[in-house]
Amino acid sequence: MSASYTSISSDKLSRLIGTAGAPTLIDVRLDEDFSADPRLIPGAVRHSYLDVQDWGPRLMRQSVVVVCNKGEQLSEGTAAWLRCGNVAAEVLEGGYLGWREAELPTVLADKIPRRDGHGRRVWVTRSRPKIDRIACPWLIRRFVDPAAVFMFVTSAEVASVAERFEATAFDIENVFWSHRGELCTFDVMVKEFGLSTPSMERLATMVRAADTARLDLSPEAPGLLAASLGLSRMFDDDLEQLNVGFLLYDAFYRWCREATRETHNWPTNKVKP
Repeated sequence: MSASYTSISSDKLSRLIGTAGAPTLIDVRLDEDFSADPRLIPGAVRHSYLDVQDWGPRLMRQSVVVVCNKGEQLSEGTAAWLRCGNVAAEVLEGGYLGWREAELPTVLADKIPRRDGHGRRVWVTRSRPKIDRIACPWLIRRFVDPAAVFMFVTSAEVASVAERFEATAFDIENVFWSHRGELCTFDVMVKEFGLSTPSMERLATMVRAADTARLDLSPEAPGLLAASLGLSRMFDDDLEQLNVGFLLYDAFYRWCREATRETHNWPTNKVKP
């Protein structure tokens, strides 16, 4: 399929995923195609093309990329319908199969928690987050579920709140999403969701080093620790701190992905004696 203003390449989309400006990804693969490979492009949400008239209007004023198996009739038709409803919709060139052929990351669908009775994925952890409990929500929102809901409660009540409110507990003892040996919860999420890439592994090392007081693991870890502790002193509201913390991890992720070799020096034109 030739490139056009209504399509986007896997390479271009991969550079947008994980950033604050990433488009909304809608996976409209047939159930049999999804069952044959139950993975999702990071951040994608499954919808049936047959119900586009129901879920499509909720996407107004959003940039959308529609994904089907090969990037042909299902995504073309769904995107065209969305554009009729004033949604800026594009088709992923080559579809999901093209993405897989390019060996780009995918998320294991069976690792994503179920939605609650209101259609939301809710996560709960201890209040007063510092590092792991900011990094993990960032990972989830940017790569797993952009609409995920996060609750912060007192440590003793995390398990009970998770049960009562159909939430998934994380970063506490004796739950699936927590520290394992020398790995912190962020490490575990990166591996379990299938998001291991060189840049993400580098970020995971930084998070682990700062979160577990092993600053020798990463030269950047002291800076992450300092910024994280500073943010925790600036905000009494955990959710407000979380939103600002996302910017911190956006910056570190982009550095890990594309700026590790860039240096900065001043003055650049210093006259030698």
